[in-house]
Amino acid sequence: MKKIVFACGAAAAPLSLSACATVTRGTSQKFNIESSPDKAEVTLSNGQQCITPCQMKLKRRPGFTATVKKEGYQTQTVTVDSKLGGGGAVAGAGNIILGGVIGGIVDGTNGSMNNLTPNPLKVTLVPVAAEAVVVSAPVVASPAAEAPAADATSPTAEAAPATDGAEAAAPAPGGN
Repeated sequence: MKKIVFACGAAAAPLSLSACATVTRGTSQKFNIESSPDKAEVTLSNGQQCITPCQMKLKRRPGFTATVKKEGYQTQTVTVDSKLGGGGAVAGAGNIILGGVIGGIVDGTNGSMNNLTPNPLKVTLVPVAAEAVVVSAPVVASPAAEAPAADATSPTAEAAPATDGAEAAAPAPGGN
């Protein structure tokens, strides 16, 4: 009788360990987002939003993009990947070694063996270029820049009507 109980227990052990990563790690993880400067608006491709710094509970799979924006700074879009993680690989190996083929399939397809990387996501926002900000600033001309324009409009610089050189030098006959 003891041998039968032991045999049943040995047979049940691998089945109880199937989907080990799903049980030990779950299909979601805590994901942190930081920005410099703080208080930037983050929108994920899965529709979730937050204001930095923030922490979300996200599915380990699939990856996503995060768009980070703040007034006065250039908007940045960053890709977050879902990759096989160390803890997930160990749990998956446990499934294979102990005969939990079904568990290995479950863990491999539901993302429990993966980690979202990078975590934490750190984004440094770049200020908008000064030229783009100061579009309507008045332009003050320097006196040196005005001097050539004054010379160009002086009476000596005005062009005479186009005539033959001899006629322009001598007054017309009978003229006063």
